[in-house]
Amino acid sequence: MRQVELIADYACVTGENPLWHPMEQRLYWLDIPRGRIFRFDPATGKHQQCHEGGQVGGFTIQADRSLLLFGDRGAIRVWREGIVRTIVEEIAEERGSRFNDVIADPAGRVFCGTMATGHGHSGSLYRLDLDGKLSRILGGVGCSNGMGFTPDYEGMYHTDSKLREVRLYSYDEQTGSLTNPRRFFRLPEGSLPDGMTVDSAGFVWSAIWGGGCVIRFSPEGREVERIELPAKLCASLTFGGPNLTDLYVTCAGGDDKLANGPGAGGLYRVRGTGHQGVPEFLSRVGLARDGGADGIGRG
Repeated sequence: MRQVELIADYACVTGENPLWHPMEQRLYWLDIPRGRIFRFDPATGKHQQCHEGGQVGGFTIQADRSLLLFGDRGAIRVWREGIVRTIVEEIAEERGSRFNDVIADPAGRVFCGTMATGHGHSGSLYRLDLDGKLSRILGGVGCSNGMGFTPDYEGMYHTDSKLREVRLYSYDEQTGSLTNPRRFFRLPEGSLPDGMTVDSAGFVWSAIWGGGCVIRFSPEGREVERIELPAKLCASLTFGGPNLTDLYVTCAGGDDKLANGPGAGGLYRVRGTGHQGVPEFLSRVGLARDGGADGIGRG
């Protein structure tokens, strides 16, 4: 039987980027505007805030257990138990914007998207390679958001929330290139696709901003399941737990629960979905094959 449980409520303005840390067996998530990072240990039931700093739009887990943080002005930093090292200070073209959702790919690179601003600046999707080289691979993006990979690693999903759609690209694992974009699904007016994850059956889960729910889509882009939550602004989701069978959902709008629902800004765990996730890829930017520091990640 499905069970929706409020795990933590830090009244997040933009609760985002839940990510299961496989080495620690803990869930991490963040609140973008204040750069607050939280973690939850399901074995003990305890959760805590473990960092607060500049804006963080997304993060990946590095193979050496640290977090790779993507912030405002194009800043990229490494975080490990409160110690922060800057990798990229800023991207000139992104000084008025910030990173949003990010994802590590099978090779350990990171795809990292930015947002359009009200000053004629469109969002982009960048690829951060293992040697620290940053390449702009998509332009003209409204609001780069959730990403995921098909089970055969031959396709990558990319969300543009401003267009209310998710596109599927042909993905080359060897080069990290994206080609042949086609629409996977598009939502009607009034709700936006936000963060996403892909389960072990290759079905796509999308958090629906403005819809108060998460939706599971078939590989053909057809809605097959919907889970409602007491929060209007569902922002992102991931599978976690020892067997990756617990679905975690982060919600935004905690600064105005009256307008956004009593669960706004909270972290939810959904049990009994009958589905299982797959391990998210670890980023390896600046790391040697054994996970040690090499090049850009050297401390």
